[in-house]
Amino acid sequence: MNKFHGTGVALVTPFNTDGTVDYQGLKALINHLVDGGIDYLVSLGTTGETATLSKDEKKKVWEFTAEINNGRLPLVAGIGGNDSQVIGDAIKSFENNQYSAILSVSPYYSKPTQEGIYQHYKYLSELSELPILLYNVPGRTGSNMSSETTCRLAHDFKNIIGTKEASGSFEQFNQIMRDKPADFLLISGDDPIALPMISIGAVGVISVVGNALPRMLSDMIRLCLKGDFAAALPAHLSLLEITRLMFSEGNPAGVKATLKQLGVCDDVVRLPLVKASTGLNKSLAAQFERHLY
Repeated sequence: MNKFHGTGVALVTPFNTDGTVDYQGLKALINHLVDGGIDYLVSLGTTGETATLSKDEKKKVWEFTAEINNGRLPLVAGIGGNDSQVIGDAIKSFENNQYSAILSVSPYYSKPTQEGIYQHYKYLSELSELPILLYNVPGRTGSNMSSETTCRLAHDFKNIIGTKEASGSFEQFNQIMRDKPADFLLISGDDPIALPMISIGAVGVISVVGNALPRMLSDMIRLCLKGDFAAALPAHLSLLEITRLMFSEGNPAGVKATLKQLGVCDDVVRLPLVKASTGLNKSLAAQFERHLY
C-alpha cells in the first residue's frame, strides 16, 4: 500500500460563522493541500471534529471531498467510535468507491481490555470491504492499544494494513517494527516525532500541521524517506514551536487559526471547542513571520 507512504493530512472541517459546514472553505483547503504536495487526504479523523457532525453531514463531507479531490490523491475515511456495532454498520454501509482505506480509532472512553480492542477490530475487519488503518491515540481515547495487540491484529487480518501510532512511546514503536508483518505500515500520528519514527522504519505521518504547511512538511517527510535526515532536520526543528502552539489550546483550534491567517478558511469550531485566543493568534503569526517568510 505505497499510496500511504509519505504525508497524509487529517483535514479540518471548515465551518461558517453560523456553525454549518463551509464547503467553499473545504474546497479551498483540499486545493491548498494538493498544491502543497501532500500524498493523501484523511477525511473526518478526530481533527475534523467528527464527534460533532451528524450522520448526514459526514456523508456529505465525504462525498464533497471526493468530488473536489477528483482522483488527484488517495483518500482515507475516518470511521471510529466506542460502539462496535454502530461503527461496524457505518463501515458496512460506506459506499464511496473513491476512498482507498478506513482509519478507525481505538474505542475511546470505555477503556476496553486488550482483548476487547482486538475483538472490536476483528469485528470491523470482517465487515469492511476497504483496508483498515488502526489508530492508537491514548491521550484522546483513555487507553493504549499495546504493540502486542497491534501486531496480533496485523498478523491475523490481511485487510488491517497499518497503524497510525500516537502513543508517543518509542518502546512501543520499536516493538511494532520488530514484530509486525513486513508489509504492515507504521505511520506517525504526531508531527513532532515523525522524523525519528521514520528513522526506525515508519513510512510517514498523518499530520495536523500539514493542513497549514503542506509544502514544508511534505518536503521534510520526503527527505526523511530518502534517508537524508541531515537535510530534513532544519525543517523538523523549525516546526517544533509552531506545532506546540497549534496544540496549546486544543486541536483543531490552533491549526484553524493559522488557516484563517493564510486565507484558506475561517477559524470557527464547534462547541465544546472554542476559537484560539488573541494571544495564541499573535504567537502563531509571529512564528510564521520568523521561520517561514
